[in-house]
Amino acid sequence: MASLQNIPYDLLLSIAHHLDLADICALQLTCKQLRYAVRTRPVYREMAVSLLRRCRALPLYGFKRISDLSTDQLVEVVNRAAQLERGWLTRTPRPAVNAFIPQGEEVLSGITKSTDATGWGVKSRYWYKVVGTPPDEEVDWLSPITASYTLCATKSGKVVCWDVQRDVGIAEWNPGERWELWKCRVEFEQRIVYFTMAKVLEGKDDEKVMQFELMQIHFPEQKLDTDVQIGPSFSNLRSFKTLGIVMNVFLLDPEARLLAGFVWISRTNSIGLYVLLDWNKEEYVFVDTGIQCTNTANWSCILCDGSIVIHSEEATFACQHFFPLYVLAQHVTISNPSLSFVPRMTSHLKPSRTVNRSFTFPILPPESYVLPFRQPVIQNILVAVPPGNQFHQILPLPAVDDDPTPPTDMNNPPNPFSDQIWYPESAHFVRQWWPTLPSVPRLSCTVVLLAQHHPQTHVTKYVLAQHYFTVPLQMPGTDADADDAMMQMWYVSVPFEVVCVSDQADDDDDTMDAPPRQRPLLAVDFGHAVWLEHVRAADDEEDEEPYERGQKRLRFVSFPGVQLEGEGRAVRSGIGSGGGADGTFEMEGAARTLAIPKELDLHDVETINIDQSQGAVILSVRQGKIFILCYE
Repeated sequence: MASLQNIPYDLLLSIAHHLDLADICALQLTCKQLRYAVRTRPVYREMAVSLLRRCRALPLYGFKRISDLSTDQLVEVVNRAAQLERGWLTRTPRPAVNAFIPQGEEVLSGITKSTDATGWGVKSRYWYKVVGTPPDEEVDWLSPITASYTLCATKSGKVVCWDVQRDVGIAEWNPGERWELWKCRVEFEQRIVYFTMAKVLEGKDDEKVMQFELMQIHFPEQKLDTDVQIGPSFSNLRSFKTLGIVMNVFLLDPEARLLAGFVWISRTNSIGLYVLLDWNKEEYVFVDTGIQCTNTANWSCILCDGSIVIHSEEATFACQHFFPLYVLAQHVTISNPSLSFVPRMTSHLKPSRTVNRSFTFPILPPESYVLPFRQPVIQNILVAVPPGNQFHQILPLPAVDDDPTPPTDMNNPPNPFSDQIWYPESAHFVRQWWPTLPSVPRLSCTVVLLAQHHPQTHVTKYVLAQHYFTVPLQMPGTDADADDAMMQMWYVSVPFEVVCVSDQADDDDDTMDAPPRQRPLLAVDFGHAVWLEHVRAADDEEDEEPYERGQKRLRFVSFPGVQLEGEGRAVRSGIGSGGGADGTFEMEGAARTLAIPKELDLHDVETINIDQSQGAVILSVRQGKIFILCYE
């Protein structure tokens, strides 16, 4: 073994770059020389890059950056991330018994005391934590802000930042009236959370006027030489109005102060693009793009290479429309902060280019092609209601006599969930929100909850579809091939019943005559989803509406990751590939049932979240508590 000492380190480092983390860990067990050679920052930084390229977050605490970590801390973070990835993909996640540390063991900067020289985690038998919410308030929206804080909006209009470790509210924005939180974005480098609040001022349809408040909450760095805790603070960045039916708003680049929004123009059934090119300036862009809006499409907005990209997805293909910022700047209109001012659409502006790409559908297990109801299946038609609404009116069509059968064309299978039968209940577009490294390319992920509603029994069954994509949809100069994992659909294809909660305010005049909006208790993170599900007893009638107090369970799925190789080619991660011996069912996600604490009653859950970086599922309940459950 003495000869190992004579091997140049650059050669050992080059060898290590061709190994995965399991090989690196095995190599460390062979002898001290190899342990010291490979347990180094360059090796584990390469392992961190590999995880990030597979779109797996590193479990950093607070607003820690990768560059802030010591070598031992980097080793611990990489090992923990790899453990989470393998555990979540290949088996049912188990309670992480060392997730929380006993009170009094924390130190400053979010790093806990080390039990030995190799890590910094204090061993603990606690796998979940219960913290409070604002007293005498109902939580309307909740999101983790790193592992240290939660941000929640209440039904009275407040936004409160809650310290998870100390279980206290540490900052609050209280406008004194009801507002809704529409969008939230965390900027780790700046230690700032940006969010938008909205309320309706007056009018309906194309004359509907909405008020928006663009806010931020800043988390100052704690000084190590003092015990004084400096709390975060809220501040208002910009107030602005919109005209028409706003579908969504997007915080595209907070550093550049760039915001965009989609407005449905009912008279032309097209998408209006509203843009603040610099929210510090009293000006805006409001144009009719001419892009036709359908109820079967799902919409998102992304900033890419100096262009605002409108991303839309239909049942069989995706489409991206590009609007360069320099072109939008030619349509700027001056605004003013007066109370009477309302922005008006100024012109028509077509996209500078449009890119299309079709989805690739898999051959699913035979049971996935069985229609979900015992009674004759009624096809679904979506009535022309404003896009973005959370309810769909269903009309009966002639029944389908026979259950569909798996397709026989293995080379070009059709969409297994036709938009004539299934409609998109909700769509979630996720980009990597966690701290990363400059060399890591960015991907996006879409998770769509597809629904089928029975008009007689009013039972709704769901399936889950997921895929990855880039902007543009295909890298320039490349051709899609069979091994390209981008745009391949993965599913939880056996229908299930998601638990829903009413999500309609008592004073919402626009929907007083409409059915109450039912919000599915489902949350997604990049490549993961978690939801609450009704469980029927063996003797229950499948088509009967479930009892309110019937059994429920917490369900979870993790889809195999992808990474970019070569010139934009996306491939499977290779971990937890699953599927049958012939690979036929490899695009099916395995739904798992998660363990829950005895004191958690799933009937009381109001919101659900998932934070893959910490392996956590966060549930808020009616009694004013938040359960943070950690799995590994």
